[in-house]
This record gives sequence, C-alpha cells and structure tokens, in this order.
Amino acid sequence: MVSRKLLYVTAMPSHSAQRLGPKPEAPFDHPDVNRAFIGTLVREFYRRVRADERLGPIFAEVIGDHWEPHLEKMTDFWCAVILKNGAYSGRPVPAHQKLGQVREEDFDIWLAIFRRTTTDLCKPEVAAVFVERAERIAQSLKLAMFFRLPAAGIPQRETFNGQS
Repeated sequence: MVSRKLLYVTAMPSHSAQRLGPKPEAPFDHPDVNRAFIGTLVREFYRRVRADERLGPIFAEVIGDHWEPHLEKMTDFWCAVILKNGAYSGRPVPAHQKLGQVREEDFDIWLAIFRRTTTDLCKPEVAAVFVERAERIAQSLKLAMFFRLPAAGIPQRETFNGQS
C-alpha cells in the first residue's frame, strides 16, 4: 500500500505586507475650514438642537447649565474628525450608551438638524464632507447603542408542535 502525504501550505504574512483596511483619512483641507469655523458650526448646530422639541429636553437633562464645556468638547471632537488634529481624546460611545432616554430614531432628527445647519453655513463641498462624517458617526453610535447579537453559545428558543 502506498502512503500519501498531504502537504499543507500556510500563508504567513510578511513584515512588509500592506496594512489591511481602509487608508486613514487625510485632514480636510479647505480655506474656510479651521477651528474658528468649526466652533461656529458646532454652536449653531447645538442652538438648533436645544430648540428641538425632542432633542432639546434630552440635552437639557444631561448638560444642564454646562453648555460652554460641552461646546468646546464638541468643537475639539469635530476638529479631530475633520482636521485630524488630535484635539479630542474622549470616548463618545460610552458617553452616549448611558443616555437611556435616547431612541434610535433620535439620530435621524440629529442628522436632519446637522444637514440643515451645514447647508446654511457651509459651501456645498464643505457641507458634503461634514454630513458624510456625521452620517458615519450616527451609524456607529446607533450600532453601539441599539444593535445586539444573540449571546454566543445560547441556542435560539425553538418551538415544537406549537409549544415552547
């Protein structure tokens, strides 16, 4: 009887292999966009949020009279998102996860207000960048806050003959 040996070849990544995944975003370079502009945009956006009948009370409950520190933090956040300047070092997902009164559809309201604000204050090419990033941020927060997979190793409840 002839014995056959199987040869298994595994691909080992080389140290010179390219990084997988998307390339890091470059800073958005536009003559109108700097920290002062982003601060103006943030302040106008949150002025509108505070006036919204659904979002206003949520923010009032959480922020109270401490709007200035929040506006500065959000300016840092958007500077980091748009200018890639490292100004923000917070953790937005845990900050939003603790907001029990937020519903998934609130992100649609948030995005609508953001779109109107950028349309009113930005040139179209600038608004497009801000809105695209806001949509990705909203999607990430919605997934973190509302999407749940079934627990691993726990079978789904099955029914047999109409009984569970």
